[in-house]
Amino acid sequence: SSYAGAKGGLGALSLTEKSKADLERAIELDDTALQGSAYTSLGVLYYKVPGWPVSFGSDKKAEKLLKHALVVNPTGIDPNYFYAEFLYDEGDYKQAQQYVNTALEAAPRPDRPLADEGRRQDLAKLQDKISKKLSR
Repeated sequence: SSYAGAKGGLGALSLTEKSKADLERAIELDDTALQGSAYTSLGVLYYKVPGWPVSFGSDKKAEKLLKHALVVNPTGIDPNYFYAEFLYDEGDYKQAQQYVNTALEAAPRPDRPLADEGRRQDLAKLQDKISKKLSR
């Protein structure tokens, strides 16, 4: 799915379809693996790709998956960040800020220091965007 995001455009749609199938299979095999990360990744796919008739995108399905990821891992940096990003895109800036705050309080992952550093940079950018919207 990361490669599809980097590739972009209509050419990436076949990659997103494959990613969707792989993530659904991962959930079937073990939905708690990596603290439910497949739910987060699949939720992101659903809200980032276009909807019908172009692709399978759906904000409703995205929200359901992202909320489920938070049930599995309520204090994790990734599920909180991506749900905050989703809420921001939906215009719910106050609630998005709450999830940013939770993500910022997430315990560091000893096996993923670079990923955490990058996610904290993403969080700072999102927090700045939210602050600008809330100060209007």
